[in-house]
Amino acid sequence: MRKIADRRMIFLLKQICTDLIGWFPKIFTFRPKKRFEPGTMKFNLHKQANASLNSGIDLKEVVKLPPGEDMNDWIAVHVVDFFNRINLLYGTVCEFCTEQTCPTMSGGPKYEYHWCDGQTYKKPTALPAPNYIALLMEWVEAQINDENIFPIKVGVPFPKNYQQIVKKILTRLFRVFVHVYIHHFDKLVALGAEAHVNTCYKHFYYFVTEYNLVDKKELEPLRDMTAKICH
Repeated sequence: MRKIADRRMIFLLKQICTDLIGWFPKIFTFRPKKRFEPGTMKFNLHKQANASLNSGIDLKEVVKLPPGEDMNDWIAVHVVDFFNRINLLYGTVCEFCTEQTCPTMSGGPKYEYHWCDGQTYKKPTALPAPNYIALLMEWVEAQINDENIFPIKVGVPFPKNYQQIVKKILTRLFRVFVHVYIHHFDKLVALGAEAHVNTCYKHFYYFVTEYNLVDKKELEPLRDMTAKICH
């Protein structure tokens, strides 16, 4: 019974961002697409995490695995949470991110990302930022909606390559932070969203570094900013 109760608490984490999501002033076409059903263990874990975040606890502590919890469940809850938040974060600036203003998916002059999904784009392909991000969000959504990767039912195991898939998802989501911070941060400031976006980023950063889910080289584009806001 304790295990089930604890796993439910992990799904409470998902509402951590519900408050932040509700704040963002413009959503445009981007909306959270993945939620946990009330009454499930993951929903309760999501709510637990959100409650901890909203309580003002140090974000470094919030990301730590609660005693007795399953690591894969804890990661799954956060992956969905980050997807929803980053999806909405980009929605606040997507009207300014066009094929004309952002002809490449970049993070300044030193970093450029090419899209490859092994299907439509079998080789890394340069795309305008809005096209890249739209494909990225669709790809992530497909991964997290695949119950063979993110099982919903109790007792169904996670796949052996689960960590590998999660790392790829989080690495790609991080690239949205890179593009938004470097190319559209002035718009976030104008909208009064800077503090909220910084909180989203810090939560993401502390989580992926706590569990080594994004390679350090991928974090380089925001290294200087991270050093300033993540202590």
